[in-house]
Amino acid sequence: MTAEKYVQSDDVKLWTTSDGNGLPLLLCNGGPGLCDYLGDVAAMVSDITQVIRWEQRGCGRSESSQTYSIEQTLDDMEAIRKAYGFEKWFVGGHSWGADLALMYALEYPERVIGGICIAGGRMNNDREWHNAYKKGKEKGELQPKYAYPPNDEVNKQLNADRKRYIQEPFLLQDVSNLDVPVVFIYGDEDIRPAWAVEQIAYLLPKGDYREIGGAQHAIWMTHHFALRAAMRKFIKQFTAATV
Repeated sequence: MTAEKYVQSDDVKLWTTSDGNGLPLLLCNGGPGLCDYLGDVAAMVSDITQVIRWEQRGCGRSESSQTYSIEQTLDDMEAIRKAYGFEKWFVGGHSWGADLALMYALEYPERVIGGICIAGGRMNNDREWHNAYKKGKEKGELQPKYAYPPNDEVNKQLNADRKRYIQEPFLLQDVSNLDVPVVFIYGDEDIRPAWAVEQIAYLLPKGDYREIGGAQHAIWMTHHFALRAAMRKFIKQFTAATV
């Protein structure tokens, strides 16, 4: 049964919810600055894993703070892991949430069974990438429904911190040395160019890039079964090993 739980991280309470049984999986939603919208994605695998969803500080039902940073967000994820008593877990997410999951794996590789990056996982700030994205936005794309309004300040601060993060001199070396299996699932009609994610997938020693034909950014909205199959195939290789 689904169970809500507020987790204390420093002076902020973070909204989380848990559903399912098995090895744990933390799902991070996109943004930055958006509330959780991944209930349908969690339901695809909650019969084979315990899915934890959460809302980042300042978003949805989680409390706000004065400042927002990648370092603090990773600390928040660690606070959730400790609050639930998990030694290791899968980390995954959609869009910015996929980027965040990869950052967490780089920071805490010993805590990660594997990563699931849906429509995200890039580590660059290329001008041509942004130009293609802006051009694609003019055509429009399917959007999930958001129960709470976005937090523009969270978006502003975390996007600025992301630019700093990807300029770290040893970042790509750290990616190339990350000994954690990560699957990248991307739609070939996503208006965000895929090459930035493909580069990271092939740089990782245990990276796996899978593209779903005809899918946009919110893959589950039109290609539910294809995304479900890709996620379950990845998770089951680990759950089978524990039997």
